[in-house]
Amino acid sequence: MPERVVSFQGQSFHKLRRYCQRRGVVFKDPLFPASAQSLFFKRELPPGLSWKRPRVRNVMHSLAIYRNYSDICRDPRLFVDGISTRDLHQGSLGNCWMVAAISCLASEPSLWKKVIPDHMEQEWNPKRPDLYAGIFHFRFWRFGSWVDVVVDDRLPVSADGALLFCRSATPREFWSALLEKAYAKLNGCYEALEGGNTAEALIDFTGGVSEPLSLDREALSLQMDQRRALFQTLAQAHERKALITCFIRSVMECGLVRGHAYGITALKKVHVAERLSTGRKSRLLLLRMRNPWGTTDWTGAWGQGSQQWQQISRTDREKMGLAVRDIGEFWMEFEDFCHYFTDVVVCRLVEKSEEHARSQLSGVWDEQMDKRSRCGGCINHRDTFLHNPQFLFEVRGKEEEVLICLQQEDRRMRRKNGDGENLPIGFEVLKVEVNRFSRVQTVVEQAASSVYMDSRSVTVRACFSPGRYVVLPTTFLPGATGRFLLRLFSHSHIQLRLVSPSVFHCLLPQPTVVTTVHLCRVTGLSPGVYAVVRCENDSVRTPVFKAEGNPEFNLRSIFYRRYPRVHISIELWRKGVLWDSMLGEVRLKTAESERGRSHVMDLRRGLSRATVYLETSSSLCLTDL
Repeated sequence: MPERVVSFQGQSFHKLRRYCQRRGVVFKDPLFPASAQSLFFKRELPPGLSWKRPRVRNVMHSLAIYRNYSDICRDPRLFVDGISTRDLHQGSLGNCWMVAAISCLASEPSLWKKVIPDHMEQEWNPKRPDLYAGIFHFRFWRFGSWVDVVVDDRLPVSADGALLFCRSATPREFWSALLEKAYAKLNGCYEALEGGNTAEALIDFTGGVSEPLSLDREALSLQMDQRRALFQTLAQAHERKALITCFIRSVMECGLVRGHAYGITALKKVHVAERLSTGRKSRLLLLRMRNPWGTTDWTGAWGQGSQQWQQISRTDREKMGLAVRDIGEFWMEFEDFCHYFTDVVVCRLVEKSEEHARSQLSGVWDEQMDKRSRCGGCINHRDTFLHNPQFLFEVRGKEEEVLICLQQEDRRMRRKNGDGENLPIGFEVLKVEVNRFSRVQTVVEQAASSVYMDSRSVTVRACFSPGRYVVLPTTFLPGATGRFLLRLFSHSHIQLRLVSPSVFHCLLPQPTVVTTVHLCRVTGLSPGVYAVVRCENDSVRTPVFKAEGNPEFNLRSIFYRRYPRVHISIELWRKGVLWDSMLGEVRLKTAESERGRSHVMDLRRGLSRATVYLETSSSLCLTDL
């Protein structure tokens, strides 16, 4: 279990359970009572609704108050024959997004054991009924920590005595119903779970990073190479224990349900003998899907009962791993999947995936931070965009693939008050000077951009060349306030740090001018060279340029100068086996206040044909560049 676990609303499971055991009572949760407020805030209560415990009589038979208590069943269990996807059947709530995520969770013990901690200890013990206290707890990942949510075992049932919401195919199994109740409590009430994004639930249940993939069905139907590349991406993610779900936006007539979340539980490449040609085999890409409703919907090729299965014997199916394990599962060809499905969500498990290094920081979009608004909106709002919080990271050595995830605080609990909608959020990544440590005041080069979505999380995966970068998490419109968590995952150890608004108090002596130098390129030199930019006591060095053609350094540096009249030098060096040799140098002076000045300069000595191309900007205002 991750180190940081916090108790939701201050309720400690172990303390509450000990209290109930000592007094011989079953737990009644005062913070999530068996009443209408825990169920709905808009919907009307169904007729005949009541709250019942799975089993009370054998536990509290000595107490007269419980003698006439109506139980749900006689021999309840948290689990019956373990945990599987068939334990999940969606009830009368429109929360298939959550049920689909839990069905993915149920297939991986290392995951559900985090959400259902010490599950054996929570199980009903028929030999020690006196220990049962009617209390359970579950854990969900929220904003960088696992939140422990306590619930009692009172569950809403309909007039016919059946559970109103999520339930197992086995009537005496209750883990899914109790887990749903804990999630409802975390989000305010059961109705708050109506409608949602599977990616949100996957993050809550795993602490992973969800990457939405929008499928271009037209391109995938025409390009076999694109289909194979997508299949390989999903297969690699599944092999690394990633959780994958998908859904359809448009209306279907093939048994699939529009707007319904499905889980992908397996991907297989199989060879099937072609009946029309002797000795030849055709390679098929197949997916195993699951409908959280527990029904098999797909009526096309390789669906349950389709004639395609006649090409493979039952024995060969088992050898190929083409079994259907649970109710609601079915196979379909990947080409059909690409034709019908529009969206895929891949939830990568951080602890198991290739993104082994992680850095995360929380922040706020606030109107009154540092006497300046820190909720400046997206980059379209040029006057306020750079007022947003800024986070710096550095890529060293070589190009690095980095996964960046921005997550906003969950607002679902506010739905009761009519303010439960997510903010449209996104972020920009700017490439900045290699030695910058202060806030960015000018947008010079955009390195990556996310889309803006009213989702709990937005993710971008991109490759970054060596250098420094600043991430600006933003809301779409200025003035929107809220909390957020910024996470970064990479192969090497890349650290995020907040860029402080005030950085000059530690600089001694106090600078008077700030100058940026952009070393663009050098013509007339062969590969194997590098450059050094020197200004007063500071210097910045480029990597050795090894590619063919004229060196394209594209190096940006920033200097806080005490003596603005002293020149800045750019030295060109050739990398040697034993020692490096200096090829030449250019020196330049800058005005105390200038913007975007271009310089084209020949080397002062050495190779006279070499030409250096530069751009500089200077300002007397140290927070201007």
